[in-house]
Amino acid sequence: MTILVTGATGSVGRHVVAGLLAAGASVRALTRRPEAAGFPADVEVVGGDLADLDSVRAALRGVSGLYLFPVAEGAAQVAAAAREAGVGHVVVLSSGSAANAESGEPGAVSHRGVERAVESAGLSWTHLRPGAFASNTLAWRFAINGDGVVREPFGAAAQAVIHEADIAAVAVRALLEDTHAGRVYPLTGPAAITRAEQARVIGAVLGREVRFVEIPQAEGRAAMSRFLPQRSVDALLNYLAAAVDQPDQVSPVVEQVTERPARSFEEWVRDRAADFR
Repeated sequence: MTILVTGATGSVGRHVVAGLLAAGASVRALTRRPEAAGFPADVEVVGGDLADLDSVRAALRGVSGLYLFPVAEGAAQVAAAAREAGVGHVVVLSSGSAANAESGEPGAVSHRGVERAVESAGLSWTHLRPGAFASNTLAWRFAINGDGVVREPFGAAAQAVIHEADIAAVAVRALLEDTHAGRVYPLTGPAAITRAEQARVIGAVLGREVRFVEIPQAEGRAAMSRFLPQRSVDALLNYLAAAVDQPDQVSPVVEQVTERPARSFEEWVRDRAADFR
């Protein structure tokens, strides 16, 4: 079978490509910059963009499975193209926020919209809903390489952050096995760890002290508002505030599907330590 991986050069997509290759699948990778993809020679790399429907249709020819990176717009058209191409199964990289799309938060609405588009197209599907990515802490690298102090609100917020390789491992199983159709998979790491502890673990792996200094919520809001829409900032701060007293619920799905424990935050830091330096 040939499986099309969209978002193939992303942090999850690269692991999906590697996992499919290791399982002996034929892989086609869709990327905006084929010349910079850096995949092994046995990966068929094609140029294109999910926003360019002609390139999507071309990439879908002869494809039996599709790993779908969340498309900002045009999800219904992409799903229809997959149906017309005879794609047998679609694995959607969604988000845990999709479970609360009625909140109106833009990210939640967008992710649930992609899920609904695939469902409405009549395709066989599996939705992956990861919670907080461990890689979100890469936003701290400038502070860590400065004075070693992470200044953010809600240091006691406990998150079950997930390694991107675990998301990909579940995606690979869902693409290659017949038992995952119609399933919605919440995905988390193996334990809830506070943001202050995340900073400490990063420091321990890097071999230097990294401290978390909690700042007022208003100060954190002002900083986040430079990069995110206001409703997304509100949703993030509300989530972090709630996670102080109600830590993220740990999902067993990674271990159930892959038959191996989810990777810890410390394992993720060791894998990505070079990105902090």
